[in-house]
Amino acid sequence: MHIAVIPARGGSKRIPRKNIRPFCGKPIIAYSIEAALKSGFFSSVVVSTDDAEIADVAKKYGADVPFMRPPALADDFTGTTPVVVHALNHYLEQGVQVDTVCCIYATTPFTTVSDLKLTYKALETAPASFTITTYDFPTHWALEQDSEGRMSMSQPQFIRVRSQDLPESYHGTGQIYWGTREFLLNGNDFQEGKAVGVQVPRHRVQDIDTEEDWVRAEAMYRALKETEQL
Repeated sequence: MHIAVIPARGGSKRIPRKNIRPFCGKPIIAYSIEAALKSGFFSSVVVSTDDAEIADVAKKYGADVPFMRPPALADDFTGTTPVVVHALNHYLEQGVQVDTVCCIYATTPFTTVSDLKLTYKALETAPASFTITTYDFPTHWALEQDSEGRMSMSQPQFIRVRSQDLPESYHGTGQIYWGTREFLLNGNDFQEGKAVGVQVPRHRVQDIDTEEDWVRAEAMYRALKETEQL
């Protein structure tokens, strides 16, 4: 059995009520719920929230809300993995045999069914997988600034290496994370070297943490829909 867990606490600070804010016509969390349901992978698509309004919106779009997240897991410092494990344990305590869990973030309207399929397939070779993309600029040329404003390279050994000769660098997209039951219950982190990265195109990746991010994401979403790339 596979379950999807969509973390969606109510106390977002930089964009208030972010998880249910209208995005191109519907609450942004609806996109994650609909992608999970459309994939057909999951016996349950769970929204983990501490907020009654978010719970109501989630149910409206077809998600399950079998519990309310406890306050200890809904503060500003709780990471994603404890939230996912809490949801997993809820089912295990009910005697439900869960084999794998897919965490889908609530503010990822660019997530597709294909992304879910590819990251699931990656579990054939690893106990966990997540989506990645390339950096816009080579990380090897990153700069640091001292207290007097002077700049220096973080990795000076690459100062004379051509960009085409640098190894590609990647970062997590913050969209999809799959893990087996054992991987999650053993306290593993997705970026400790056990998980496989599944690359998605850079134009479908957008952190949404500020108002500027939100405007950019909506513009990109509309453009991709108009050109049938999403």
